[in-house]
Amino acid sequence: MPDLFGWMRAHKALTAWLGVASVVMLVVGVVLVPVVIARMPADHFVRTEPRPGSWRDRHPALRLLLHVLSNVLGALLVLAGVAMLVLPGQGILTILLGLALLDVPGKRRLELAIVRRKPVRKAIDWIRRRAGQPPLQIP
Repeated sequence: MPDLFGWMRAHKALTAWLGVASVVMLVVGVVLVPVVIARMPADHFVRTEPRPGSWRDRHPALRLLLHVLSNVLGALLVLAGVAMLVLPGQGILTILLGLALLDVPGKRRLELAIVRRKPVRKAIDWIRRRAGQPPLQIP
């Protein structure tokens, strides 16, 4: 533990930024996650084709830009989350948010595995019920 505190004293600016990022991620997690869950289409996990009018229908240059920005932000969040595992912060939440933004093989399987867990499913259904939305359709 003394080594950790010594490192934190030696890197005060980085520790401060990670602390700010931690508070921001906590607020985002508490406010934004329920909004996203409530607005998610009920068939999100059973649909195989993108919805009409989604960002995938946009100009190819815009699609590429959004794809690159999403992956860069996702990678930064994963790295910050890993750092927050040993520093103050919401490390796990930040890592999961970063993974959601990344375009990696197996991401859909991981999302389904998480959503199929009974406690997660109950929480999602509760949030959607409070928002007046039908439960998610899970294959």
